Amino acid sequence: MSNESIEKKSFGIRDIVLVALFAAVTYLGISALRIPLPAAVGAPFIHFGNSLLVLAVLLLGGFRGGLAGAIGLGLFDLLSGYASTAPVTVILAFAVAGIVTYAFHLLKHTDTPVNIFILALVAGASKIVLEFLHGLIELLLGGSAFGAAVIGAFTSLPATAINAVSTVIIVSVLYFPLKKGLSIFDSNKGVSKA
Repeated sequence: MSNESIEKKSFGIRDIVLVALFAAVTYLGISALRIPLPAAVGAPFIHFGNSLLVLAVLLLGGFRGGLAGAIGLGLFDLLSGYASTAPVTVILAFAVAGIVTYAFHLLKHTDTPVNIFILALVAGASKIVLEFLHGLIELLLGGSAFGAAVIGAFTSLPATAINAVSTVIIVSVLYFPLKKGLSIFDSNKGVSKA
């Protein structure tokens, strides 16, 4: 095994810093701008957390990006009165990270503008499906009839749909500038090596 493959598998200081940075930005992306919406299930709101999760996955890799997103989204839930939903939020963050990572693998890790747009669409669509399933299960476990649960879960999706559209736009616009910034960070240009 070469040193290069060992370095890629290790979780060093750079990784800790970037995961923490993306987690903090994700937390702030939800805290700074969120618009609550009425819903039959949960307390959905429009925010940029999902967009930042997808950017973290694409820039840091599936596990690291998923971890950053899960920490940022989970901390927001814990610190903002949504503690009961934090475990589901973390699970859904890792699920979206896994789906986006798999889709990126299918695209042979080629990050053309079209592929990034496709990945953002996949992320948005997967979030809608996962939130629908989560709402459906929650209502069924609460005793709702299947038909009523489907309708209730569906009526709770407008915020998720808006977040999915914003994910497509934000990821498509910000991915390449952030990738360039990350490459500058990695090459230590302008950063003291002391």
